[in-house]
Amino acid sequence: MNLNIQTYTEHFTNPLYLESGRILEPYDITYETYGTLNEDKSNVVVVCHALTGSHHAAGVYEDENKAGWWDGFIGSGKAIDTDRYFVICSNVIGSCFGSTGPMSPQLPHHEPYRYKFPVVSIKDMVKAQRILFDRLDIHRVHAIVGGSMGGMQALQFSIHYPNFANKIISMAATHATQPWAIAFNKVAQESILKDPDFKQGYYDPEIIKEQGLSGMAVGRMAGHISFLSHESMREKFGRDYKLTDGLYELFGKFQIESYLEYNGYNFTKWFDPLAYLYITKAINIYDLSRGFDSLGEALKRITAELHLISFKNDLLFRNFEMKEIADELASIGKSNYSYIDVQSDYGHDAFLVELEKFEKYVKDALDG
Repeated sequence: MNLNIQTYTEHFTNPLYLESGRILEPYDITYETYGTLNEDKSNVVVVCHALTGSHHAAGVYEDENKAGWWDGFIGSGKAIDTDRYFVICSNVIGSCFGSTGPMSPQLPHHEPYRYKFPVVSIKDMVKAQRILFDRLDIHRVHAIVGGSMGGMQALQFSIHYPNFANKIISMAATHATQPWAIAFNKVAQESILKDPDFKQGYYDPEIIKEQGLSGMAVGRMAGHISFLSHESMREKFGRDYKLTDGLYELFGKFQIESYLEYNGYNFTKWFDPLAYLYITKAINIYDLSRGFDSLGEALKRITAELHLISFKNDLLFRNFEMKEIADELASIGKSNYSYIDVQSDYGHDAFLVELEKFEKYVKDALDG
């Protein structure tokens, strides 16, 4: 079934006042829509993407064969059913897929911002999206759904724009990024910064697209370890060795080593290193309770029906981090929420891969 994919870019000339006190102006937001908007605009579902995701959440472009990152989840008859819902997914500010980020031209001249780009937070990303929806004359949505950094955005929406969504579904996220996740991001950041080809941020993006960036590849390998789990690696790769390599060759590889290498080096040719630094910074400083006396005070603002989903073997954002939100909601007397811990050995990326384990729950939450 044709998803009716439409891709747009909106240009904003009003200043975007950031959490840091800095201003971003002008700025662009690229977004994609699927399905058909109904007459009273009551069928909008907003999908928020994770760190390396983009606005291309579902379907296949005519000139490509790679489907959007949540294609198994968005479409006709799927969990987010495009026969019923009008789905919008926008690329966050700070990213490198069309929305304004560190490699965007800084006015009045056309040199990229690079380090002159302001630090943006998850709250800023959400604020920019809210301004986009106002531009589109969408002032209330049926639901907001996201996993990982997308789940963080969904939670920020629920607190800072409490009357914007009827339902919030946040999965594989946390209320504040913990030292374990920050540590993995640190490895990636240092790997990028210490690579001579990064040129202290003054690299030629075309050369990086062609050749990759080895430091960033190493950092991404560390990230991949945190996205999987002991069990999923054991099941997927075991101790299998590359058939073409000798066991006693110093640089002979296990299958898991080849997997990390392939994904790490391939990644650097399509994701900008400065964008990676800025977005991991946004993830590191994310804290729902910032600006409030406590997490409980922040959660008191929520009026939407809130659905929290964690994954049993998530090593990046542990399942108990999501449960802490549920426990806090209970302690402040909130009842309009649900929490489930999905039985999964896959790890953090289960929200992208093991859709069959939670799609009915999401479908019921959306349709109920």
